[in-house]
Amino acid sequence: MNIAVMFFELGKGFITTVEIFVLTLIFSLPLGLIISFGRMSKNSILRTITKFYISVMRGTPLMLQLIVVYFGPFYVFGLQLGRSYRFIAVILAFVLNYAAYFAEIYRSGIESMPKGQYEAAKVLGYTKGQTFFKIILPQVIKRVMPSITNETITLVKDTSLAFVLSIVEMFTTAKQIAASETTIIPLMVAGLYYYIFNLAVALGMEQIERKLNYYR
Repeated sequence: MNIAVMFFELGKGFITTVEIFVLTLIFSLPLGLIISFGRMSKNSILRTITKFYISVMRGTPLMLQLIVVYFGPFYVFGLQLGRSYRFIAVILAFVLNYAAYFAEIYRSGIESMPKGQYEAAKVLGYTKGQTFFKIILPQVIKRVMPSITNETITLVKDTSLAFVLSIVEMFTTAKQIAASETTIIPLMVAGLYYYIFNLAVALGMEQIERKLNYYR
């Protein structure tokens, strides 16, 4: 296999990697915020449930979660969802996993906000919703951006775990080419793809952080 063909094949796998990355972020970031509300809820039942959920997601391997999400419907409900469900199962598992991590990041940011800001907003006539979304949340996002950036970079590398459900993303493609051609060059090229992707993500997040530093 010549170099051009190898780059083309890896490029096709890279598209799948990007799809998993983007869809996971789109759904896990807002879901993480919702879960963080449950984690901080005054309702002890809701708080316990979300705390247990976060504990399970963070305490078990993502690879195992992928298997459970894919095979669970069959063993629990007897549903046979077919091959088309594989990609959906990957996204579901990734979203549920990363939402748990993002929930704790949001929680740490929200709980770090001074109570005086809530009191000042109340004096000014803001409702609880207005206080959170107009005053607290923008500051929380600014504070937690470094942690979110770290998780986002980890997500890029974790996309390779999609191979568990036979989703052919970039690293799986690289392994297949390396095995057929008996060379590690495809793996090195895949590593380069990952590095460039992570570099682009890091630079993008850095730009967002700079824009959020509007008081500097």
